[in-house]
Amino acid sequence: MADHELIEFVQQTTGESHFRVEQDYGNGFVRLESSEAERRQAKQDIRCVEDAVIEMLRNSRDAGAHLIFLATSKAGNLRTLTMIDDGSGIPADLHKLVFEPRVTSKLDTFHEDKWGVHGRGMALFSIKENAKDARVVASAPGMGSSLQVVFDTDRLTEKTDQSSMPVFVQEEGRTLFRGPKNINRTVGEFSLDERGKSLVFLGSGIEIAAALYDLGCKALSDKERIFHKGLEAYPLYLRPSLASGPDELTEICQSLGLELSTRSARRIIDGQIKRPPSFLELLTAAQPKSASEASAASRPKQRKKAVNLSEDDLQGFGTDVMGAYKNLAAAYYLNADVQPKVYVRDGELVVKVPLLPDDLQ
Repeated sequence: MADHELIEFVQQTTGESHFRVEQDYGNGFVRLESSEAERRQAKQDIRCVEDAVIEMLRNSRDAGAHLIFLATSKAGNLRTLTMIDDGSGIPADLHKLVFEPRVTSKLDTFHEDKWGVHGRGMALFSIKENAKDARVVASAPGMGSSLQVVFDTDRLTEKTDQSSMPVFVQEEGRTLFRGPKNINRTVGEFSLDERGKSLVFLGSGIEIAAALYDLGCKALSDKERIFHKGLEAYPLYLRPSLASGPDELTEICQSLGLELSTRSARRIIDGQIKRPPSFLELLTAAQPKSASEASAASRPKQRKKAVNLSEDDLQGFGTDVMGAYKNLAAAYYLNADVQPKVYVRDGELVVKVPLLPDDLQ
């Protein structure tokens, strides 16, 4: 029997678990194959979406990126992260291989920072093991990279509050952050730690598209943008500025992993959508002016208490409201034969009284 036939026979007979074990010691004790141990370690390296964000940022930094653009969006339970940088780039034949364990460009060097050691060749593998999808959208040597990762937040959690901005305070010569450890805070800590080396822009896909277009227009002359040598001759982050119109801008952005409608592309070209400031600028502008403001800003936001009112009580209240409304309707010659809408939303009782019947609105 040939080797491959023997392997197939054993796999069918014993199941996949056989190939995860190097040695079985009995009584439930085994020595795992190195590949299985790596897979399990990778699962533990990324415990939340924010962990993935910092690994992606460190990956761009170690690739020599000075400009990093992070587009983030949420649809239902799916969080999408698209990171574009001006780093050293990845050859086309390695686009899939970089997500394999122990694949790294840092044979003789690695980076150790406040988040630990980086350069083991495990960061992208760890991300992929926890992601619904992870891929290199576009990259080439010397042209930078665009990576896109999609997480199911039912499986890999993230902070509930993703809107709060962090604040930082100086204590005993150290800069300390306050606020929920969300994506904003993760990007803020990295931006502050790497200030002067890497500049990070964070926003929606449209905002990042606007940032790329604006920075490209400032970096290249009008003549070069009109008579350019083809998109492939320019780094990824400069390519949106080479678009001749909204349709081409949409196409270029989509090739970088940024969803953009033609209408939004037109608004970017017309200057109606401004690029966001770098996150460090945004962070500085958002800082409180006093220690008391910093303390207040760092306290978690109080959620509004949910109030449930019965449908009968809401309808009864609506009837009472219409009794008061009849006098107003008579004074202004309005039709009182309308149906109010009474409901609870965000801790508030909302009453809407249409001024015209439904068939006349």
